[in-house]
Amino acid sequence: MALPKVCGIETEFGIVTRGFDTNPVLASSLVVNGYVNVTSGRVAWDFEAEQPANDARGLDLIEVMAPEIETHLVNAVLTNGARYYVDHAHPEISTPECTTALEVLRFDCAAEEIARVSMRALSEVLPSGAEVVLYKNNSDGKGNSYGCHENYLMDREVPFGRIVSQITPHFVTRQVFCGAGKVGTEFPGLDSRAVAYQLSQRADFFEEEVGLETTLKRPIVNTRDEPHCDPQRYRRLHVIVGDANMSEVATLLKVGTTALVLAMIEDDALGTEMLLADPVRAIREVSHDPGLRQTVELRSGRRITALELQWSLLERARRYASRQGLEAVGAEVGTMVLERWEQVLAGLERDPLSVASTVDWVAKRRLLDAYAARHGLIDGDVRLKAIDLQYHDLRPERCLAARVGLETLIDPADARRCMTEPPETTRAYFRGRCLARWPGEIVAANWDSLVFDLGREPLRRVPMMEPLRGTAAHVARLIDDSSSAADLIARLGT
Repeated sequence: MALPKVCGIETEFGIVTRGFDTNPVLASSLVVNGYVNVTSGRVAWDFEAEQPANDARGLDLIEVMAPEIETHLVNAVLTNGARYYVDHAHPEISTPECTTALEVLRFDCAAEEIARVSMRALSEVLPSGAEVVLYKNNSDGKGNSYGCHENYLMDREVPFGRIVSQITPHFVTRQVFCGAGKVGTEFPGLDSRAVAYQLSQRADFFEEEVGLETTLKRPIVNTRDEPHCDPQRYRRLHVIVGDANMSEVATLLKVGTTALVLAMIEDDALGTEMLLADPVRAIREVSHDPGLRQTVELRSGRRITALELQWSLLERARRYASRQGLEAVGAEVGTMVLERWEQVLAGLERDPLSVASTVDWVAKRRLLDAYAARHGLIDGDVRLKAIDLQYHDLRPERCLAARVGLETLIDPADARRCMTEPPETTRAYFRGRCLARWPGEIVAANWDSLVFDLGREPLRRVPMMEPLRGTAAHVARLIDDSSSAADLIARLGT
């Protein structure tokens, strides 16, 4: 049986500064510091176990890769179990580990609110007229892209080649419902006017089917082999191919459908009928056709549309659910995902405008078309690109996504609670609760351990190699009954 699909999202936010002279790295550091300074003391990230150059194909590329870890930049661990840090030139929030797509969505909404609080906190210390603005998008319009990555727990015994070949068709075609939409193209050598509008912000930036890179020669399937848990039992599939969504339903479907397809792959229940002949070409072809009529070639020589391929995946997922259940993705949430998956595919097939409340690229295109018609604009007008960017503006008074009628699934009060409280279903609960109770006695933290300073004793590292241990059911009473960090460590020892 497939393992529970412990999952999460890492969002790099676009950043713009106005009214003061700085660089993006410093500005990003100010953003993260702004939040940490008004909410809690800082617990540093522990880089000891970080190995971003490990490759799932068994290659050792540490000598040829540019360093991914920038240990001198701001890194903070939050009481909700999340990580808030500077990645290259962007503020980034990694949600805590979650067990369902709905839980991931809840903490993704919390991450948006953390970004808003960060902007407000920073505005109070900047000079008059200066501001830093964060955008939940994936492109600066100048050929640079930044990611919204996903992570999924998988069984180490599943052949990686099977994962690559069978998940790729989903990655190429899921953009029909979780693409964020984009004016123009940034594909090298292609005139931006050749593509007036496309489904995905990220599709133009993928150059390989499989590989280790995340910033250059981006692959559709990333091979980073850094499980952040027991490496003998597990792997973490690091997914870099998705867009950052403003639509909550799109985020739910992005994570939920992918978790379900991965469970099917793990149980060898998907088959090879949908393998693509040229995935790199196909991902752009699908994105560049908002009419949804473009076909992609399968290895068998057959050609089908992205919608037809998604219908085929949904049909297999329903059979899988009937035969083996949905426990790996959470039975109730899995059922919700299947229902929503069918609804969005049916809506896109019937009339894309019918899903404008759930699909970002449709909502944004409707907004752009209305503005262009009202002002007599032609394709490529810079005002349309400005509206594209403003759709993703995280300032409540400026965000166009907040005005187009997108359906919401998460109560704002619930999202605010998740800014400080961890999920109860994974080891993130232990991490977050310990940080909330004993921040002064934790000197470093990462996904799979906490390091305590108990005073005169040597530093004590508490390993957390099992993602589904350290839950509320497992340790809530232990934490509540411990009078100090030293008491907790002593109780753990018994």
